[in-house]
Amino acid sequence: MDAIIGFLNTIFWGYVLIYGLLAVGIYFTVRLGFIQIVHFTEMFRVLKSSETEDKAGISPFQALTVSLASRVGTGNLAGVAVALYLGGPGATFWMWMVALVGMATAYSESALAQLYKIKNEEGQYRGGPAFYIAHGLGAPWAGALFSVCLILSFGLVFNAVQANSIADAMQGAFGIPKIWVGVAVAALSGVVIFGGIKQIARVAEIVVPFMAAAYLLMAIWVLITHASDVPGIVGTIVASAFGWQEAAGGVTGGIMAAMLNGVKRGLFSNEAGMGSAPNIAAVATPDPHHPSSQGFVQALGVFIDTILICTATSVMILLSGTLVPDSGVTGTQLTQAAMNAHIGTAGTYFIAIAIFFFAFTSIIGNYSYAENALTFLGVGNRTGLTVMRLAVLLMVVWGAYESVATVFDAADASMGLMATINLIAILLLSGTVGKLTKDYFDQRKAGKVPTFHAADYPELKGKIDGDIWSRG
Repeated sequence: MDAIIGFLNTIFWGYVLIYGLLAVGIYFTVRLGFIQIVHFTEMFRVLKSSETEDKAGISPFQALTVSLASRVGTGNLAGVAVALYLGGPGATFWMWMVALVGMATAYSESALAQLYKIKNEEGQYRGGPAFYIAHGLGAPWAGALFSVCLILSFGLVFNAVQANSIADAMQGAFGIPKIWVGVAVAALSGVVIFGGIKQIARVAEIVVPFMAAAYLLMAIWVLITHASDVPGIVGTIVASAFGWQEAAGGVTGGIMAAMLNGVKRGLFSNEAGMGSAPNIAAVATPDPHHPSSQGFVQALGVFIDTILICTATSVMILLSGTLVPDSGVTGTQLTQAAMNAHIGTAGTYFIAIAIFFFAFTSIIGNYSYAENALTFLGVGNRTGLTVMRLAVLLMVVWGAYESVATVFDAADASMGLMATINLIAILLLSGTVGKLTKDYFDQRKAGKVPTFHAADYPELKGKIDGDIWSRG
């Protein structure tokens, strides 16, 4: 099994997804007229709580915070450090580039998820890639395969990995035994996820802005206290990115090492094109009442995750002088060393607490995606949800004290298959994305509040829920 899993990961992550995710991002960037740059301010305009009486969904802001809860995890701390260690300062530049094109992908997949959403038995919105694959492409078998992969990777295994990161951090910083950390995290997670997606959204809209703001404020403080060094660091990042200054990062691979590690970290962190965030984008009540509005919200999520939070980690490491080639100090250790250089021994505790918040919110965010998948598979009833929630909590406890390397590789393969299915689907549905986008901005130009009119999309008759979009 290890050999098979290793082969699949080599194919998915060495070839298909690294190039596929980039290519799809570039394709949508060009096809949609550089939408993430030209219409950047639209991402903030649509980020407001819905003022409608539609209580079937969560607010756009809540949808953003839940997606950030999942996106912003230990990879933003340890993963960035690994990318810098292997690829040098230039890896940061390529993170930026992949995030810029990824914003167009995130917009596209989330707009589609909004368009094809349904209401579950309790009258709540549910949706995601499985739904637009099944209804938009007429391939329910592919939607089912996608859903199973999503549950295995995001619902179960990745939550064990996040719990493992929390347990390591708490034991290292405070000496708390891993098993008790696992039990405590499972208890906290249970309080949240047994309340369903609306409860997750209420928690996320409070915790996620707090944790992101605290981390970014620390980065700003580091920038202010090292203001004279900042121009040099920016120059080093750019020079290293193009192989002009390999020695600056001590990297022998030059441009290829910087590009490969920066691209990988950017793709893994912001999840654009993976098919994960669209699951919560579909749950939102859009404001304005048009699928494109939620596409913009999730594009902003990619910006915050990579351009802001990953960059914060990178800059704090580069300004600390702790990035030493071939030292063996990488991952969480490197990030902690950087913080220790900036604020003394308190740095170890700061990173441990940051890991707790980043990983805990990832657990509840990941679960919300799995709930959508259960709905698609027809087992999103009370019994199915209870079994899923208990399984998540057991994985949290297990992951806290067990090595998760092998099972993590299996989840990587599962996510690789899931992302491949999603990329093919959004490419096949790109014509719909283009029409939605043109419709949205034509209405903006006419001075109207963009509203989806199902009658303008006769090709979608019988494929989308007419009751949901009847307001148009």
